[in-house]
Amino acid sequence: MLKVFLIEDSPLLQELLAGMLSELDGVAFCGCADGETAALRQLAENQADLAIIDIELKQGSGIGVLDALQTDSGLYGKPCKVVLTNYANASMRQRCERFGMDAFFDKSLHINELIDYVVDAANKKAVG
Repeated sequence: MLKVFLIEDSPLLQELLAGMLSELDGVAFCGCADGETAALRQLAENQADLAIIDIELKQGSGIGVLDALQTDSGLYGKPCKVVLTNYANASMRQRCERFGMDAFFDKSLHINELIDYVVDAANKKAVG
């Protein structure tokens, strides 16, 4: 099972994505957080295979999460880092790439592509 953790400050989007992810074969939705500190604490306690990360959070930022995941793999493992943001512009994408982001999706346009990405990751984990 691909363990997926969501870092998102919108309760509506948390609920929507949690429901979608929970229905996918080979995916175990393992929780969510709405801030940087809570997300990092939970990821340290229960390492995920894939983290979906919003940039704008209630506390801290998705960039801080990306930085921590990139620099301390001993604590967090090496989850695939997927950014899902309303700030889907070239400069934000480049900034996220500097922090080791694996994929980048626009919230308003690419939810289906995000789900496809997660399904592909789950299939690769099941085979490999």
